[in-house]
Amino acid sequence: MTNHDEAAALRPLTLAWVSRHLEAGERIVGTEALHGGSTAEMRRLTIGTRDGGTRDLVLRSFVDPLSVEHAEDWLTREAGALALLTGTGVPAPGLVAADPTAAHCEYPSLLMTHLAGRTVLDDEGLETRVPLLARQLVAIHALRPAERPREYVALTTADTVVVPQGADAAVWAAAIDVIRRPAPPYEGRFLHRDFQPGNVLFDVTPSRPAGARITGVVDWAATSWGPADLDVAHCSTNLALLHGPAWGLRFAEAYEEAGGALAAAASERLYWWVRDALACSEEVRHVAQPWRKAGRTELTTRAVEQRLDAYVIALMDALG
Repeated sequence: MTNHDEAAALRPLTLAWVSRHLEAGERIVGTEALHGGSTAEMRRLTIGTRDGGTRDLVLRSFVDPLSVEHAEDWLTREAGALALLTGTGVPAPGLVAADPTAAHCEYPSLLMTHLAGRTVLDDEGLETRVPLLARQLVAIHALRPAERPREYVALTTADTVVVPQGADAAVWAAAIDVIRRPAPPYEGRFLHRDFQPGNVLFDVTPSRPAGARITGVVDWAATSWGPADLDVAHCSTNLALLHGPAWGLRFAEAYEEAGGALAAAASERLYWWVRDALACSEEVRHVAQPWRKAGRTELTTRAVEQRLDAYVIALMDALG
């Protein structure tokens, strides 16, 4: 619900900061909490313009104590990525202002333009959305920025993997052995690093079937430089957990069909794809919660663990 008392919805210092970044004669006339983000508080701000119309902005604020310590790094990188993406054709928000250290706001914050559309996490229409997701990721990987983002950071180790209860112990032991090896050589690409259905917006207007067109890609805080396989693996893992293991494998095929290049050797692909799947084992509860809030109530932590086990088995069967 929109709150038209913007002072009640926005903290005083943040309200003043946002107001300083509006055009002359503009003012905040409404705010609305946006759901789906797991690390930051998100609000859509409705701005009244001088000509009597409105436009929307989005405010991201890191208020959780556990995320505040990383906020400066995340917001600095996201602001840099959004500036870089301007004019590239990749549908990303436009940067308005950033306060990564909370020098002006109550909490570290970023102000950006609002993109139309919404996330679609349903099984229905997946056959249409997967090729669109693949083509969008190929376009992201084709970017060649003048200044590269930082090198990717691995999100798990062989010693931190959490084997789900009831999982196939032998298969998981073999999978863990895969990531004990040194990382394979790779050709670097511009990575989103969290490209997955929860960070992609689709056109859902009545005249168009849900998911027939991508309108935006959001959450660029983890932008990195690394192997295309790592981004593909991350989206594949999410698709496998949301929709079933076969969809994880299907996404990699769709990426290549869209013109994307993956590691030539099966052993190299296995390394990156298993690495991402095993990283997910450490945060299944964290991953599943926003999906349930978005309406996928059947995706309990246990259900997602079972899908992750089935996906790891499928990866080892296909590539091991």
